[in-house]
Amino acid sequence: MARAMLEYTKTVLKKVSFDAKLFCKEVKKAISNLLPDEIEELKLWLQQFITDKPELQESLIYLKV
Repeated sequence: MARAMLEYTKTVLKKVSFDAKLFCKEVKKAISNLLPDEIEELKLWLQQFITDKPELQESLIYLKV
């Protein structure tokens, strides 16, 4: 079940990546809903996902990367 939440979060983040404010809002929401080990996995995924999207870099402050 928890794994499904992480995958769902990734799907949502991909879909809202066109809007930096909405993306940041979803990242904050994900942090409150995921388990600590899932948050770590999300950090790694996010770092890879936003490498070519500089407008989304600000979302990393919520993950304390």
